[in-house]
Amino acid sequence: MADIVEITRLGLHDQVAARLRTMLVEGLIQPGAKLNERELCEKLGVSRTPLREAIKLLAAEGLVDLLPNRGAIAVKLTEDDVINTFELLATLEGMAGELAAERITDAELSELRALQYEMMACYARRDLSGYYRINARIHAAINNSARNPVLTNTYRAINARVQSLRFRTNQNEAKWAEAVREHEQMVEALSRRDAPAMRQLLMQHLRRKRDAVLELLRAGEIYPLSAKA
Repeated sequence: MADIVEITRLGLHDQVAARLRTMLVEGLIQPGAKLNERELCEKLGVSRTPLREAIKLLAAEGLVDLLPNRGAIAVKLTEDDVINTFELLATLEGMAGELAAERITDAELSELRALQYEMMACYARRDLSGYYRINARIHAAINNSARNPVLTNTYRAINARVQSLRFRTNQNEAKWAEAVREHEQMVEALSRRDAPAMRQLLMQHLRRKRDAVLELLRAGEIYPLSAKA
């Protein structure tokens, strides 16, 4: 888990948003939980003004819901939400992978290989937090290499709401190992500029994530009783 440290004044609400984003993704703030402003101000060492600006930013990203008379609530998806969201994400990531295979530059491919190397180092250390952050950068790099800003912006907006769920699927050792193998196959497909293979790999990757999330959700392992309404 990322350490929560006192934040400097520079780019304050962006830094607060970054810390809150990590807390939400990694489950330090549970899905369905109310964001307690007093506690968060104390933990982050900031006043309420930058905290509230950060919360608005995360609400725009889809990580929190702003509810009348309840304040900010960490997003909590239903089973139908998960199915519908991952269905669309699989299509978006598949398209991004296909376009990336056609458009990625040698320099971008080299950078992606470097990220893959860093991610594998985190995997070897079983550093789930570090692994997930680099994993997210790899998926973002693939999207950026597609060179379709409408696709990229749509993907970011939808993916934000399931980041914490994607993070939790790798807490299962077998599923984590499977995800690692799929990422290795993605790099190989990009290196071959194999667009159909990239589309298939990414869609398969997202469908397996969906199935893993649904399995955890149905087993009651994602939302503890304390986080339920």
